Amino acid sequence: MSLLEVNDIVLKFGGLTVIDSMNMSIKEGSIMSLIGPNGAGKTSIFNSITGFYQPDSGQINFRDKSIMRKKPHKITQAGMARTFQNLRLFKNMSVIDNVKSGMHCRSHTGFLGSVLRSPGQQREEKEITEHCEECLDFVGILDQENRSASTLSYGDQRRVEWARALATKPKFLLLDEPAAGLNFDEKQQLIELIKKIRDELDITVLLIEHDMGLVMKVSEYIYVIDYGKNIAQGL
Repeated sequence: MSLLEVNDIVLKFGGLTVIDSMNMSIKEGSIMSLIGPNGAGKTSIFNSITGFYQPDSGQINFRDKSIMRKKPHKITQAGMARTFQNLRLFKNMSVIDNVKSGMHCRSHTGFLGSVLRSPGQQREEKEITEHCEECLDFVGILDQENRSASTLSYGDQRRVEWARALATKPKFLLLDEPAAGLNFDEKQQLIELIKKIRDELDITVLLIEHDMGLVMKVSEYIYVIDYGKNIAQGL
């Protein structure tokens, strides 16, 4: 069963065609990769799927519903989460507060409830904290939860970003170059973590990655693109 269907999407910036009739089908419960040279359009595809870019034509369906023209927060609410090539953490906030920021799309208490500290708000805040601590434990840095994000090593900052994505309770996780900047041991741990995310949390994973050793160890299917076109696929 397909979780995501990308059909003939075209994205243009001025006279430049960034994505040219791209097709992709993501099977539910799979780990898949999107590879290609720098400038091939990989991140633009991620941005189109997650609502940061709006394709000029084509169709994108997620869980059998169109997500074309939807805002990023609506797509997140539908069950999709992503990370970015470059770290996007709140460096002066604690690790746990960074992860809590990912729960914004799942919280229900309004402004008034937050100001008055209603019983419902306090209960929800407790549940959010517990869930975020579970996400930090899952990625292996629960013991760092009260530290400022800026004081962590680069590898652990990456883990904070992964935990924040998991905090949104996704069914589909997009990882944009998750191994960038990691050393050999951290990459091996990443391979195990990606498999653990799929196997234990039942989350489908799509990643962009240049480390072909990692791609071949973790992927069940690969799409290859160049100049915004799908030029090969398989494994």
